[in-house]
Amino acid sequence: MTKKELAEVLKHSSPREIYVITHYNSLKRLFCPFSVLVLKDIGNLKIGQTVLVDEVKVTHELKTVYIIQNQAYYYNYFNILV
Repeated sequence: MTKKELAEVLKHSSPREIYVITHYNSLKRLFCPFSVLVLKDIGNLKIGQTVLVDEVKVTHELKTVYIIQNQAYYYNYFNILV
């Protein structure tokens, strides 16, 4: 993906909010900070720990990244607590 394409995608997103589909099939908008459950030990985070996501970013490959305690982690290590 080029920088221009990425800029086009990102102009419709915000690092301070995320949309999720709940278990009840409803769309919910979450604002940062929101809570997530750590699914796997990564960095200083331990499995089962609940932490706050300060910002939501994306990589050049459009993979979601959570900023937690000033560190970036891929979204798939966490479960959002709604």
